[in-house]
Amino acid sequence: MKRHAAIHHLVAMLRDPGSVVTLPPSIWPAIISVARAEALFGTLAFRLEKAAVPPSVAALLAATRDAADDAHRIALWEGEMARRALAPHGIEPILLKGTAYAAQGYAWARGRQIGDCDVLIPRHQLDTAEAALLEAGWEWVKQDAYDDAYYRQWMHELPPMIHRTRDRMIDVHHTILPLTHRSRPDADQLIANSIPVTDHPGMRTLSPTDQTIHAAAHLFADGDMAGALRNLWDLHHLFDAAARDNSNYELHLLEEAAHHGLFGSVARALRLSAHVFGTAVNSYHHPFVFDVAVRRSDRPFLRRMLARDDWGRETRKLTRFGFYLRGHWMRMPPAMLARHLWAKARR
Repeated sequence: MKRHAAIHHLVAMLRDPGSVVTLPPSIWPAIISVARAEALFGTLAFRLEKAAVPPSVAALLAATRDAADDAHRIALWEGEMARRALAPHGIEPILLKGTAYAAQGYAWARGRQIGDCDVLIPRHQLDTAEAALLEAGWEWVKQDAYDDAYYRQWMHELPPMIHRTRDRMIDVHHTILPLTHRSRPDADQLIANSIPVTDHPGMRTLSPTDQTIHAAAHLFADGDMAGALRNLWDLHHLFDAAARDNSNYELHLLEEAAHHGLFGSVARALRLSAHVFGTAVNSYHHPFVFDVAVRRSDRPFLRRMLARDDWGRETRKLTRFGFYLRGHWMRMPPAMLARHLWAKARR
């Protein structure tokens, strides 16, 4: 068996649960380790719900599905608590990422690991939202004055907050990328295009197209690509659902991405999603050129995305370090980056 094969088996199972029938029992511990490391074990548990797996694996997957359902209920409750805190002030939170997918009831998102409760609100309502959440029991995670000032001046969100009794974090965004980033998404348009959540009155989500753009931004334009495989899986399904009723959906998506300065991120995400998960993406030569074939410049992103050994440990240290530097480089200009890293190092 190939060295570091488990990450590739994980991808194959996500694409086609039937691929498990060819696997030897000895590979399962490695697959489980890698899936957990990539925050995809809950997703895999639902993906393999009807697959023929060894009895011990089936029992573990069943327990994981139960735990994942509980985690989704907790995530939705946190969204509801935020809504209750903000509603008296006329603020409807726009749910982002995992909490949004859970609220929308996406079948493919069952089992998806959800961390913080991420919400987007208009920037002019930040002060009101901050006061309302503090009054409702949230408190600051970072007490450092430098970090507080850095978030407020340069970031796309308030400093993170945690609830003092429920021990759950909330991130209050006013846009989807740091203000220092080279791309400047149109937050007003994202908010204007947001849609109500049918089963959760008083909550909203980004439009399907904007959710796909946000997934690509989160994947490539914001950070060092930690958790990239899970984020690409999200994008695969977001695109697939939206494109099902529109044979030329790629054109609309890429035009919207260009408006937000994210054409390159979305185009790369579509190429890699087609390559890794088989997403049905079309190429175009008019009104602009978009080729779904993977480029040479995409190869480092693939290497970073699949950098796991069969123990679930990260590999390719130089690649990961390169993306760590890239993440900081994308977030801020060189002089600001130097000052920021110097301030961090001094403390």
